[in-house]
Amino acid sequence: MIDLGAALPTALSRLRKLPDGAVLELLTFKRDRGVAVRKVGAGFEVREFGYLDETSTEDAAGLRKRLKAILKREFPRSNKVHVRERRAAD
Repeated sequence: MIDLGAALPTALSRLRKLPDGAVLELLTFKRDRGVAVRKVGAGFEVREFGYLDETSTEDAAGLRKRLKAILKREFPRSNKVHVRERRAAD
């Protein structure tokens, strides 16, 4: 678990290092809301679940802005965030 303030920089740095097909998840304490980001080639597939359920595709430049908005919406009262990394099963 990490602090909410460190979630965005941590996620962005870990996403740069992920191999294609791997997923990084940021989850609330109860793990019922969050965001999952899958690296797909040069872009990212962002799946938000909890308050809103939607999936979108972002490039590296738009990912920071998108994640910042999602973190505000999905983690309104959270202080800690679970970070989970899943590798692609080939």
